[in-house]
Amino acid sequence: MHYANNEDIRRNARQSMPARAYPRRNTTLLAVGAALAAAAYVVRQRTREVESDNPPAGKFVEVDGIRLHYVERGTGQPVVLLHGDGSMIQDYDISGVMDLAAQKYRVIAFDRPGYGYSDRPRTTIWTPQAQATLLHHALEQIGVSQPIVVGHSWGSLVAAALGLDYPDDVKSLVLISGYYYPTARLDVPLLSPPAIPIIGDLMRYTVSPLIGRLIWPMMKKRLFAPAQVPHKFDARFPVWMNLRPSQMRATAAEAALMIPAAFALRHRYHELTMPVVIMSGDGDRHVDRRVQSEQLHRELPHSTYHVTQGAGHMVHHMAPDEVMSCIDEAATALGAEHRGDARHIFPAPAQAI
Repeated sequence: MHYANNEDIRRNARQSMPARAYPRRNTTLLAVGAALAAAAYVVRQRTREVESDNPPAGKFVEVDGIRLHYVERGTGQPVVLLHGDGSMIQDYDISGVMDLAAQKYRVIAFDRPGYGYSDRPRTTIWTPQAQATLLHHALEQIGVSQPIVVGHSWGSLVAAALGLDYPDDVKSLVLISGYYYPTARLDVPLLSPPAIPIIGDLMRYTVSPLIGRLIWPMMKKRLFAPAQVPHKFDARFPVWMNLRPSQMRATAAEAALMIPAAFALRHRYHELTMPVVIMSGDGDRHVDRRVQSEQLHRELPHSTYHVTQGAGHMVHHMAPDEVMSCIDEAATALGAEHRGDARHIFPAPAQAI
């Protein structure tokens, strides 16, 4: 009786395997490798080109070993502008809000950590509170005190954290199209993978920027709907700055952090005693204004709430004059500790929903 040994088994397996199986597998691996290499080359070239075409427009301040990029214009009462996820200083510049505000105020617009030309070390989990601490130190270093802090979208969480953690150092808040309470969101699992270590790194330097460029028209349409995307935004917003591997990591990380960040802050909003002006577009398809902005307004009896008709998530682009009116209101409003009454766009119940 003959017993097959290991060598017999391996030899029989090789003989039974189709002759072309190995070449096919090798060809597939080579094709995938070549495709990834080509994608990496395109991403590297586009990154170099867009950074050459869009050099830093402002100044740098180093805080706690981290370099932050900011633009400063105008004089007077300081106004700090904080952009949303997947954006940068240019967002406020293109909208016109920065120039309008600089006519009356000292305007400081930051690239938040990881965006534009600001650093975002991996050693820190960049929650709204962590960003608020960094920005607070930066504002102290450049001589800014008692600013009106304007936050759009994810930047509203950072603005709220500044007001909560440094209430004596914030004059007032203007919160635009914000996300304040945790809800189920389909975009979180779709946008988060590039933040995953190793796998995410491979994605960010190869296929993710190319996929991002393909879906960009759909994404901006959703952000601006029901309004049309303004021509000046299409013409001036540097899409590939947003798709650089470094910035995609920040965007993906904040997508993953969005729900936990809102969860961590949701029970603290009642601590905000400075004036709070809340804005949203009546057609926002990215953030449900009734679940978010209206609920925050109900929770803050001293807040005011403004709804821009015909606007979506990008209110500051569709109605920069209304944003300015809200900044002016925040500049003169009294906080909860100084007011015996409360103004509302509609009556607020005794407690939050």
